[in-house]
Amino acid sequence: MPIIKSVNGNSPDFGEDCYIAENATIVGEVSMGDQCSIWFNAVIRGDVHFIKMGNKVNVQDGAVIHATYKKSPTTIGNNVSIGHNAIVHGCTIHDNVLIGMGSIVMDDCVVESNCIIAAGAVVTKNTNVESGSIYAGIPARKVKDISEELISGEIDRIANNYVKYSGWFK
Repeated sequence: MPIIKSVNGNSPDFGEDCYIAENATIVGEVSMGDQCSIWFNAVIRGDVHFIKMGNKVNVQDGAVIHATYKKSPTTIGNNVSIGHNAIVHGCTIHDNVLIGMGSIVMDDCVVESNCIIAAGAVVTKNTNVESGSIYAGIPARKVKDISEELISGEIDRIANNYVKYSGWFK
């Protein structure tokens, strides 16, 4: 059974048709929309501030979502994939975003819609990732504009696949 706990009177709230892996941890003020999936060893800690997730968000194996105490909540839009071992902390992620494996998105960043954060990238505090961009590196910088092919071939494909994969485990 996953660890799902209330903290300071705040309990996680789940939408319709979500999948939570047996060893995932979700605590505190966490709300998620429909068709979300939280995978093995993922941790979503809404203990120090709220975490809000839209529809069709997948949090892959080992990823961590957290916030900063009384300062920076975490808000994640619709159709977002958070890759294996990524860290999303106290930031805002808009719709149609791919956060690559092992990447870090720090406090008070805003990742606008239709973006890819490359695997291993570190998006430093207060960075604004402009819509339609691909960011990579340490610290992450814009490397190019995203193509429609990448939006449908990567962002949409991965989000849709994780809805399918979660059906295998339900």
